[in-house]
Amino acid sequence: MRPRSAPKDLSLKWLELFQICTQKGSLQQAADESGLAVSTISHHLRNLEEHLGVALFNHDRRPMVLTPKGKVFLHNIDDALRAIRRAKAEASAGGVTEASYLRLGTIEDLDSDIVPELAVYLSRQMPRCDFLYQTESSHTLIEMLRNRQLDLAITASPSERFADLQDRPLLRDPFIVALPRTAEGSLADIVDGRAKLPFLRFSSNLIIARQIEAQLRRIGISASHSFECSNNQTLMAMVAAGAGWTITTPLLFARAKRFQSRLRMHAFPGKSFARELAIVTTPDCSRSVVDLIDRKTRALIEENALRPLLEIAPWLKDEFALLN
Repeated sequence: MRPRSAPKDLSLKWLELFQICTQKGSLQQAADESGLAVSTISHHLRNLEEHLGVALFNHDRRPMVLTPKGKVFLHNIDDALRAIRRAKAEASAGGVTEASYLRLGTIEDLDSDIVPELAVYLSRQMPRCDFLYQTESSHTLIEMLRNRQLDLAITASPSERFADLQDRPLLRDPFIVALPRTAEGSLADIVDGRAKLPFLRFSSNLIIARQIEAQLRRIGISASHSFECSNNQTLMAMVAAGAGWTITTPLLFARAKRFQSRLRMHAFPGKSFARELAIVTTPDCSRSVVDLIDRKTRALIEENALRPLLEIAPWLKDEFALLN
């Protein structure tokens, strides 16, 4: 493709739409993402190709396929666009008191004590900011971040790395066994299935459930279960009522205050394992906002979970801890 006379400088809008098209694979999906008409996006892409003097897409293929030169161009602009978005976010925020909009997601594990106090704190520290709070499962929050539907989320870290997001380790939350206080039989007999008490488990679509199941397979335990639930409070209520036992974490146990008098907490038998919570953000999220949320969330976890749990279970000290 030979360049025509290009009256305009290279447009940031062209670059952003080019990147969206490569991610979505079609003009229609790019239009849905950007809120622009298909014809408008097509016009911007033609302007970009004419400005560069090269074909970035193979226009005879569906879905949209990059040419070799298009792939090289995409590789070179990805980091640049990320840096521009971060700079725009920092400049528009001008410090946390100037921030105007924040979309924050958290897992349900924090919504009883920590998130309400965090929300009150942020509203005072960021008085000009409009907030959107979302409570979802970890995998849903991560997908929302990747689709730029959230700016920041406090979530459990999956086994794979965040190639397109940024994360700050927050908390090591080890797995423990929760039993009814009236349970009979040894812990080993209950976990190995030799007692009559059934295993109550988290729903299999949750990251925490997959971690637990993977560990049980590694140590050769095949625990039959009679109940599956995505809600921690419901699981704790069932255990407290004597309906079974479960594998959970100290953070989740700390949430179940109304049931704790009828529960017993034990270290997981054999090799310990843990999940990690992290603050995960889009690359362009304001660093000053992330720092503020990081500091306050750590203080709230210390006050509402770490100190109370370590008082009743000091054996958790080296396992249940904030991460640097």
